[in-house]
Amino acid sequence: MTRIKICGITREQDVLAVADSGADALGLVFYEKSPRHVGTEQAAKLAGAVPPFVTVVGLFVNPSVAYVREVLAKVPLDLLQFHGEETPEFCRQFGRPYLKAIRVKAGVDLVECAARYADAQGLLLDAYVEGTQGGTGESFDWALIPRKLPLPVILSGGLHAGNVAQAIKQVRPYAVDVSSGVEASKGIKDVAKVAAFIKEVKSIEL
Repeated sequence: MTRIKICGITREQDVLAVADSGADALGLVFYEKSPRHVGTEQAAKLAGAVPPFVTVVGLFVNPSVAYVREVLAKVPLDLLQFHGEETPEFCRQFGRPYLKAIRVKAGVDLVECAARYADAQGLLLDAYVEGTQGGTGESFDWALIPRKLPLPVILSGGLHAGNVAQAIKQVRPYAVDVSSGVEASKGIKDVAKVAAFIKEVKSIEL
């Protein structure tokens, strides 16, 4: 069964709606330039509302060591997700499992990326859009993903209820990650879109 992460949660009612719909994980964005950014106090409240057996993921983009440690001291994150140019040494120093996001375009060697971040829990593959670090709602050519990667693939970028089934059939990822594809507006989730997305994912038998 393909796992599901809903990212960019900013409201407590969305935490509950996402969990009730059957998501395996939810993402909190600790990147000030994102419209889905949450501060540590707000994030602590959101994480505190998460029911058991739902993974809380914290997303960072080229953060300072001090900032990550400050967030971890206040917010019970299960998993870290790094979306910038962080080195493997940077990512592994916090004593938490981590995902490394790779912005995919022609010429990016994903096998080499997987070898470089060999101790990551997985590679999150997102669209490369010049000047941004993700969260664009753009998809990319899934044919660029090698069939055999030594790390689990979390597929992101432009997914929604209308294309996620095809994405899963083509890529066979460990998990899918969606943010803008299930929103009413940036940072505000649409419960019906969340439910439709999760239903589509769960309908696929690989």
